[in-house]
Order: sequence, then structure tokens, then C-alpha cells
Amino acid sequence: MPWWRRPWTAPLAALVLVFLAMSLPRYATLDPALSRVPPVEGFALHYPLLVAHILFSTVAMVTGFLQIWPWFRRRFRTAHRHLGRAYVFGGVLPAGLTGLVVGAVSPFGPVTRVSNVVLALLWLAFTAVGFRRIRQRRHAEHRVWMLRSVTLTMSIIFNRLVGAVVGVLLGPRVDTLFGGSEAAMVQTVALLSAWLGWVVPLAAVEWWLRRGSRRAQSNTRQTGRA
Repeated sequence: MPWWRRPWTAPLAALVLVFLAMSLPRYATLDPALSRVPPVEGFALHYPLLVAHILFSTVAMVTGFLQIWPWFRRRFRTAHRHLGRAYVFGGVLPAGLTGLVVGAVSPFGPVTRVSNVVLALLWLAFTAVGFRRIRQRRHAEHRVWMLRSVTLTMSIIFNRLVGAVVGVLLGPRVDTLFGGSEAAMVQTVALLSAWLGWVVPLAAVEWWLRRGSRRAQSNTRQTGRA
């Protein structure tokens, strides 16, 4: 199927490029004052690990998009294999480990920390299973697990969209809902975006995978009856 017959490729590519263009410059300066995440007292490595997490996540986002792009995967098989290793070992593995540490000490509260830790562990686990499946030449299972992995890789984009929408909705209600506490409002926005940011995309992908599996089983039964 030609690449233009996949309607999701161009929007996803645009979202990745826009997200990286808006996020990377503030961390490329290595100036902690420009960070979106407040410093964590008593943990001097927080900012260096955060920057490392963002840089490795950038590798994961770019290579992950190319990995799930069917046209690229079919046309450049050798590049697909090399980029797959870059995705795992130069992207997800270091990004997941640094994200696990940074997420566990998040200044946005304990509920957000739990989400960050669960997300990092699932991200690493899905990727590890997907890599093991391709080593076992179980290609269909490999694609399923890597789709889950890339979904979590890209979930940061949905996280930011949710945060922006929730921030707009809750911002005018600081006095009524949060007793005038902006800190409470920020923590609420953070925890909602933290959980919804990856749970919703992953649930959508699981629904799509199960729908495809049911359709394949139905086609198989109809073929058997023919």
C-alpha cells in the first residue's frame, strides 16, 4: 500500500516535529531555569537525568515513528533493522531508566509519581518483549509489542495536549475548586495529564489490536467454510 494511503502517518510526523521543536530548545541550552519541571531539593542529579531522558526519548520518538511507518519498513528493510536496535538501545532503554528515576521523584505529587513509574516500567517491559520476539523470529508478535512500545513513546504528546486542555478548564476555577491554591491546581493538572496521557492512547491501541484480531479470526472462519 502506498505511503499516502496511510492517513495517520503525516499527522503523526507533524505532531512529532512540532513537539520536538517546542520542547528541545529549552533543554538544549542546559539552563535549569528554562525547565518545565521544577528542581527537586536534595537531588542534584535531577536536572542532568531529566535532560538525558529527554534526549534519549527524542531518539526513541524519531526512530519509533520510522519503525511503525509501513512504507519505510517495507522499502528500507536493512535500515529498519538498524533503527530498531537504535530505538531499543539508544532510545527506550536509557530513556526508560532515566525516566524511572526522574519520574519517581516528580515534584508534582505522589499520584503523578506512581503514574511515571508505571509508565516507565511498562515502556521498558513492552520494548523488551518486542525485542525478544524478533530475536525468536516471531514477527507478528514482535509488531504487536513494538506497537505498544511506540504508543507509550508517543504518549508524551497526548500528555501535553491533555495538560493544555485541563489547564484551560481548571485555570479560571482556582479560587472555587482549589481554594486559591495554584500549587494544588498545578498538581491536579499534572496528575490528570500524567495518567490520561498514556492510559488513553494505550487503551485505544489495545482496542484496535483486538478489533483486528477478531476480524482476522472471522475471515479465517469464513474462508474455512468456503
